[in-house]
Amino acid sequence: MIIQFYRLLLILSVCLTLIYVMTWHKHFDVHVSLIFLLVPISVLGNLLVAESCSYWEALAGNKVNYIGGTFLTLMITLTILNLCHINIPKAVKAAMFCLNMLLYLGVLTIGRTEWFYKSVDFVRTGNCGRLTNKTYGFLHSIFIIMVIVYFIIGVTAMVYSYFRKKDVSKRVILLLFIPEMISFFSFFIGRMITDRIELLPAAYTAAQVVYLIIIHQVCLYDITDTGIDSLVENGTTGFLSFDFKRRYLGCNDEALRVFPELADVRVDKTIPAESPVARFANRWLDAFANDEKDNRFHYEKDDKIYLIQVTYLCDGIHKRGYQFFITDDTKSQQYIHLLNDFNKELTDQVEEKTRHITEMHNRLILGMATMVESRDNSTGGHIRRTSEVMRMLTEEIKKDNVLNLSGGMIRNLIKAAPMHDLGKIAVDDQILRFEGRYEPWQFEKMKAHAKEGARIVRSILEGTDDEAFRQVAENMAHYHHERWDGSGYPEGLKGEAIPIEARIMAIADVYDALVSKRVYKDSMPFDKADSIIMSGMGTQFDPSLERYYVAARPHLEAYYENSR
Repeated sequence: MIIQFYRLLLILSVCLTLIYVMTWHKHFDVHVSLIFLLVPISVLGNLLVAESCSYWEALAGNKVNYIGGTFLTLMITLTILNLCHINIPKAVKAAMFCLNMLLYLGVLTIGRTEWFYKSVDFVRTGNCGRLTNKTYGFLHSIFIIMVIVYFIIGVTAMVYSYFRKKDVSKRVILLLFIPEMISFFSFFIGRMITDRIELLPAAYTAAQVVYLIIIHQVCLYDITDTGIDSLVENGTTGFLSFDFKRRYLGCNDEALRVFPELADVRVDKTIPAESPVARFANRWLDAFANDEKDNRFHYEKDDKIYLIQVTYLCDGIHKRGYQFFITDDTKSQQYIHLLNDFNKELTDQVEEKTRHITEMHNRLILGMATMVESRDNSTGGHIRRTSEVMRMLTEEIKKDNVLNLSGGMIRNLIKAAPMHDLGKIAVDDQILRFEGRYEPWQFEKMKAHAKEGARIVRSILEGTDDEAFRQVAENMAHYHHERWDGSGYPEGLKGEAIPIEARIMAIADVYDALVSKRVYKDSMPFDKADSIIMSGMGTQFDPSLERYYVAARPHLEAYYENSR
């Protein structure tokens, strides 16, 4: 009857292990796999003892039994720690395994030393044998302590995880309690109930059933594995692998559909260089090797656009090579192209509208400046000419760029030049049209045009998106009559306190006034005008601008000569 019980347990245990093998996944915890291996061995050991006909046969069966008995407690404890997401150092695991191995080596000495069993008898009742009257040695005491310590570690880990860890399923923890408690109490209490039959093998077999339930449940919580499995099962993601020497390791059917030439490549061989996949793969791997962030590429084939993502091929925490993930990205790319085309068209329309508004804005400003100039019968064409002088001066400034003026700044200087005298719109006609030298009171009224010009420019350009241009135009209108030595107006600024745009405008404004014909004077000869400008360098004008004026002078004289 007892032998039949052990045989039934062995058959059941082996069947449960076969079920585990058929449902096995490479990501299953290795400790669980060892549990399913050790339980049938432990049951087999009990069966061998029951079927033994001699003392030595019974000892041999008992040693087989202890293979499971010694290592099952360790595997169960490590399984609990792993499923509770509690990591322990590899050195600690190695020490635990060494301890169990030493204990099992002590088991192998039973019958020859007194380390594990000091003495043990063999009796046979009917057709069933068993070991009895055991007197235990010091190694068996250590074995009992080890079982208790492993039990305490396991229970502590489960209790802690149940109440403190949110990344562990409480359902799994409760399931883990079942085999732990059954095994522990069967080991200690089962022998108190009966010494004719071992209940521990039945407890281990029941534990197998619970562990099958646990692994089924745990698989649902492993997002990484279930995600990858779903991708593979769905068949929409291709996988292609290489080792670090760029030897082909294999691919799935989806990758083979994208790169059919892989069917002719032997595993562990480098893909022939003339193959299209080698040409693309080497380019992608080179880019990834130089910069791991550069890992997304597109590959077009048969009206399809595939996204290729390159990552490391990992075996646990170890990098073993490269992995390509291949997905059909056609719809996304078509949408992106459509969106880009729409954005380009929209951008072109906005730029066209902006250009049109800007042109209208510029014409409006120029029209205002022209209107102001038409009131001043002494300065005809002054706006046009000073703008051209400004352009010639800035052309020379650009050549060495010692002043560090950006291209945008130079464009703003030329564009703002016509606005420098807008303040004259606020000057009374009697003052503006006066022919001859101003009286002091008249000159004071005339000087007000600089500050008034700044106010008008600020009002016109307030709220514009081009803040840099507004500032240049305002400064040019406000300060173009300031002098380097501080004797100018309206603020009496001195030296570099005067904005650079106003310093350049001052040269253009005075030069045009000297060489142009006015109602109250003839145009001045170029050499005399040049003498006045040069003598003003360092007093009226910024001396650092002298070199640019000198360089532009031939162009200025040619321009005014043709304008007369």
